[in-house]
Amino acid sequence: MTETEKIKQSAEFLQANGIADVSIGIVLGTGLGNLITKIEIEKEIPYESIPGFPVSTVEFHSGKLIFGKINGKQVLAMNGRFHAYEGYSMKQITFPIRVMKLLGIETLLISNAAGGMNLEFRKGDLMVVADHINLQPDNPLIGKNLDDFGPRFPDMSEAYDKDLRKRLLEIAIRENIKVVEGIYVSVPGPNLETAAEYRFLHRIGADAVGMSTVPEVIVARHQSMRVAAISVITDECDPDHLQPVNIAEIIEVAGKAEVKLSTLFSALIAEL
Repeated sequence: MTETEKIKQSAEFLQANGIADVSIGIVLGTGLGNLITKIEIEKEIPYESIPGFPVSTVEFHSGKLIFGKINGKQVLAMNGRFHAYEGYSMKQITFPIRVMKLLGIETLLISNAAGGMNLEFRKGDLMVVADHINLQPDNPLIGKNLDDFGPRFPDMSEAYDKDLRKRLLEIAIRENIKVVEGIYVSVPGPNLETAAEYRFLHRIGADAVGMSTVPEVIVARHQSMRVAAISVITDECDPDHLQPVNIAEIIEVAGKAEVKLSTLFSALIAEL
């Protein structure tokens, strides 16, 4: 079975299970599942039930597709994503984004937890991603191009949609939520960075660092989806005053910030 046939098989399975007429996709990052509470859930499907889907191996990713409505708009949310550090290929990581396209999704909203290297950022801040730097070791578009989805050499001059970013900033002002804008850099992980690596990443132009998002954005843009992404700054990465960080602390900070993140995304969805 070809890659395109596998994607179509997954889409047909989901359509047969009542997932249709959906135009907004959501990918929820580490510790950021609160948005699910705003969904009027119509269907939950575990990843292992979907033909072709990988299964998340990270304990705080639940591994379900959630179908329902937010503010009257039909959405399909990935509660749990896939990462290169789990051993997945870039094509496996981005497989659900391909399936979303066949289900009619044109707008993709992404969240992630990230370390803040901009010294003006604080734990719990929300960063609207303005652009990214890709330091992942592979690219999901390498190999035979899927002509049914997009061109061989997709443009990335506006990876993150200007209009969606503008709306998020306006909603943040309206809701009195502190938001910053910045550049996200994606690295393989799973270890956190050394002080020297934080210096390097900040000097090449990044404000925040994480281990996800960019592969999904590349594939989304390849198939002409509009993308908006928000990073929750879960730790402060000042190389001159670096403190040990553990994943429990990151999850705790993400959990406190996710209510604000949910407010931004749900308000944005209402406007789409």
